This record gives sequence, structure tokens and C-alpha cells, in this order.
Amino acid sequence: MGFATINPADGTVLRRFPFMSPEVLDAAVGNARSAQRVWSRLAAEDRADRVAALAGQFRARQRSLAEVVTMEMGKPLRESAAEVEKCALGCDYYSRHGPSHLRDQAVETEAHRSYVTFQPLGLVLAIMPWNFPLWQVVRASVPALIAGNGILLKHAPSVPCCALELAALFKAAGFPEGIFTNLFIDVPAAGDLVRDARVQAVTLTGSTRAGRQVAGIAGAQIKTCVLELGGSDPYVVLEDADLPRTVEACVTGRLINAGQSCIAAKRMIVHEDIADAFTGAVVQRMGGVRVGDPMAEATDVGPLARKDLRDHLADQVARSIDAGARCLLGGKVPDAPGWYYPTTVLTDVRPGMPAYDEEMFGPVACIIRVDSEEEAIGVANDTPYGLGAAVFTQDLQRGERIARTGIEAGSCFVNDFVKSDPRLPFGGVKSSGFGRELSDYGTREFVNVKTVLVER
Repeated sequence: MGFATINPADGTVLRRFPFMSPEVLDAAVGNARSAQRVWSRLAAEDRADRVAALAGQFRARQRSLAEVVTMEMGKPLRESAAEVEKCALGCDYYSRHGPSHLRDQAVETEAHRSYVTFQPLGLVLAIMPWNFPLWQVVRASVPALIAGNGILLKHAPSVPCCALELAALFKAAGFPEGIFTNLFIDVPAAGDLVRDARVQAVTLTGSTRAGRQVAGIAGAQIKTCVLELGGSDPYVVLEDADLPRTVEACVTGRLINAGQSCIAAKRMIVHEDIADAFTGAVVQRMGGVRVGDPMAEATDVGPLARKDLRDHLADQVARSIDAGARCLLGGKVPDAPGWYYPTTVLTDVRPGMPAYDEEMFGPVACIIRVDSEEEAIGVANDTPYGLGAAVFTQDLQRGERIARTGIEAGSCFVNDFVKSDPRLPFGGVKSSGFGRELSDYGTREFVNVKTVLVER
């Protein structure tokens, strides 16, 4: 048994891969555990040197890596190149700051000496998604590696070539053999690994359904778990928003990666006073983007990553229209090869429609009209998700107040679209998961926060 990588631009099979046998998997995990014990004894500064070298590997191979990403999951080539550079920037950040995140913290007590130290847990199983196939792995694995852990990568089955490229990059950067191990395994085998006593923690980026399954297994084993799950991010547009700037941010936030992002601008909640002008501008802006061959430099939006994803999105749009939403742009699957879906704008979106109630993973803008700030905040929070959010207003104090205390989310940006940054913690609340990636919080997710007290 095995799996295949398929080009979403035309549906052709690129390569086929077998799953690892149980014997090969067991040996790989054993080797990784042995490597981690040695790795954990290195100084954090020495581990950071390898991460600095990894940044250089990403930059040296930017073009070829971008082509692999685009070939496997359909992201436009310039977005793939930007993802490679973001990986390098993330490595730069952790190579410079990771060791300081792990320094002992002295605590004043009556004892001769007392402090908190941060010790690695061991092997971390990283179950990663296809939508940002390089960056998601880097942001989950590099902080854990800096902290002295080892990584077992179970990547999405639709991006195996990206997984192989990552393993080659870590090797070229001088990481010890086994400290970053790619595993071609199926879902049941991944569940067995979460149960394996040699694996001390798991991090998953994926659907809420997958998160519940992994969290259930990890919880039964009393293992640390970080979950970055789905989102239905609200973008609140108040009556005093700067219209051109707001439209550009909302459309950019909706269309990055063809809308296949957990932190995309999924629900645009717009005050009635500005709704007509905003909607017209969004239709014009989204209607002007270039959808096509992701390998072409001029393309803005490529295909969706898989046929089932495209078909599910088309069904969500159709059911929303049947329930009363108006489609002002797009909404029809093209009769052409590949898994393309047109840029689409839905308005008159209300509760009970997929466009309101569900996560829409594709280039579909859903516009919801409201009469007041209070209603906007209520609609923003009327979701099981809580990953990202944005507020647009020229009154910065008002925007910051809503962002800080009004909206239930792990991140809330004012006058900008939501994006991850290695300097800032990233993660969600409610059904969007728990735990944090990135920044010093991410570095210390997979450590034993150990108290040491010394008395004379």
C-alpha cells in the first residue's frame, strides 16, 4: 500500500510512494530516540548553529524548493518562493533568539538558590498539513529542535516530495542523522506512534476533526499536545474604515494560497453604512485577479490542492446560494483540467448557511452586513472557531479595544490581514486548538519546566 502525489493544475500523477513497513518504522523511531539523547546534551547555542545553517540551505535552494511546492499543491510560484524565504527568516529568528528563550530563570526564595530550567521532553511527532508544506513544518519543528527535542515528521500524503526535500535540507545543514526523521505512514500508524512510549509529545496542524482524534489519543497517554486547527476568521469592517486599504487587506487575506489558509479572511463583517461601497470594491478587486497555471509568474491564484477540496467548496457555495445567499462573482466550477475554482463573492450571508457556519477553504469572500459595532462583535464570535481575526477602523483606540477584549481569537490584527510571524505567538482558542507556536512561547511548548532548589 502507498500513496501518490498529484499535480493539481492538471490532475496527473507525479510519483507514487509506498508506506513504510512496521519493521522499518520501528527502526526509524529507535534511531531517532538514540539521536535525540545525544542532541539534547549539546548546548542550545550549538543546536542554534545548525538552525542558522538550515536558513542558508533554504535560501540556496529557493527556486527549486518553490517549484516542488507549486508542483505538489498548486500554490503560485511566487507565493511558494515567499514561503521558502519565510522558512529562512524563521530559522534566522530561532538561531539568534532560541538559546535565550531557554536560559534558566532565577527565582527569589528563602533557599540558597532556586531557579526554573527548561529541559527537552524527547521525541515530538509532527503531523503536518499540505497548505504551507514547508513553513508549517519549520515553525513546528525548529523551536522543538532548539529546545533539544527530536522530530518525527508525518507529513500530509499529498506533499511527499516536500517531505523528502525537508529531510534533505536538515541533513545538508548538518543536523545529526535521525534527529529529523521523515516517516511515510498512514493514519492508523500515526495513531500508534502517539501511543508509543518512545514519543513524548505530538503537534498537529490540521482539521478540528483530526485534532480531536489526536488529542484523545495523546490525552489517554498523558502526553503533551499542541493543536493548530481550523478557523473561520472574522474581519470586522467598521463604518469609519479606510475603504481602499481595507479592501486590499481583506482581498489579500482571502486569496493567499487560493484561500487555503486557516487564517484567511473567511467572514467579512461589514457595517451597513459602508457595506455597498465595500462589496462593490471587493467584487471589482477579486474579479481582476489572474487565476491560472501556478507555474506562470503572472498568476495570482492557482488551483486548489485536491479534487475533493474543490468539490467540497463548490458544494458549500451551492448550498449557501440555495439557502438565500447572493453570488456576485464566480461560483461555478470551470470545465477545464485541474482543480481550479474561480474567485467568488457571496453576500446576504446569514446563519444556517455554510458560508456563515462552516470554514470555507478556498477563494470565496463571504460578506455579512451588520448595523452596529456590538452586532459585529457578536457575529465575529458566533463561531466554534477562534484562530485569527481583524478589525478595520481609523479610530486606533477603538480598534485596539475590540481586538484586545472584544473578539475571541488567538490573534487579532487592527488594519491588517492576519499572518504568522516568528516573533509573535501563534495559535487559537475554542475549536481552533490550544498551545502556541512561534516566539519564546513556541520554544517552550515542548520542554519540562523544571524547578530546581538548592539549600545549603
